[in-house]
Amino acid sequence: MTGPVTVGAAQMAGTRQLVGVIDTLGEMFADLAAGRTTSPARTVIEHGPQRVLLVSPAVWERRGVGSVKITTLTPDNPGRGLPLIHGIVALTDLTTGQITALLDGAELTAVRTGAVAGLATRWCAAADAEDLAVIGAGVQARALVCAVAAVRPIRTVRVFSRTRARAERFAEWVSDAVPHPVRASVCDSAKAAVADAAVICTATSTSDDTPLVEAGWVAPGAHVNVIGGTHPDAVELDPALLADALVVVEDRTAAREGAGEVRAALAAGAIGVDDLHELGALVTGEVRADGRTSVLRTVGMAIEDTAAALALHEGAAAGA
Repeated sequence: MTGPVTVGAAQMAGTRQLVGVIDTLGEMFADLAAGRTTSPARTVIEHGPQRVLLVSPAVWERRGVGSVKITTLTPDNPGRGLPLIHGIVALTDLTTGQITALLDGAELTAVRTGAVAGLATRWCAAADAEDLAVIGAGVQARALVCAVAAVRPIRTVRVFSRTRARAERFAEWVSDAVPHPVRASVCDSAKAAVADAAVICTATSTSDDTPLVEAGWVAPGAHVNVIGGTHPDAVELDPALLADALVVVEDRTAAREGAGEVRAALAAGAIGVDDLHELGALVTGEVRADGRTSVLRTVGMAIEDTAAALALHEGAAAGA
């Protein structure tokens, strides 16, 4: 019996692999919205100041696969010269019970998080969207640039980070990361970055409930992907924007429990639960953006790891 295939960061990189993940996530979200699959809650174990061990299991019955992701978050790791996040994902065959692949958990998390935003951008943003604004300059921000550029003809990227040196390194990275010509620039404020942008992505580690992006800064018809924040009540985007926007979430229950902007807008009466549209409904055509301002607010779900691991495993096998 052969052992599991190891899928590393190099095999997860590239537009072809990323588009495969986006497509597979689209299938999964359609199943999730239709009740053909579920995503169990992850187990979170805190050990020491802000140190966390997370275990995320899920199965995707229709595709015959399951996965378990073990992730650690260690805030003082950067001071040791180590990554903040470490992890591994085990992909299993539901028919035989065999472990078919082992994937780098931190890299997979970045890829699938970006791909979820890419899927929403595919269904919500204008087809000719060229201008991208990014708030944040970390690993997830890089994944967002790659995913959005995979589904829209992005030509300019404006970035703002509280640490300007990181933003400058990020802007230099953009030119090499996107396979078509892109002009990247650093802005002195979040407001300057998002002004007139067709697509806006926020990916920070804020723990605050004060928005980083005000509602009035967002151009009418823009699409916003919000993926950051360190706890359920942290916000990156002004919750007031949700009142007049198409609000897209992975799952209504998950968003009500873990999405700061959604929780704040619901508490203020700006929106109701029926105003939360699951991503699967966009994929199936039940809901359409039709040029409206739109907001995707993600929280991350275990079934996303399963779908992404499947797509990356299949992609690695096809490229072997």
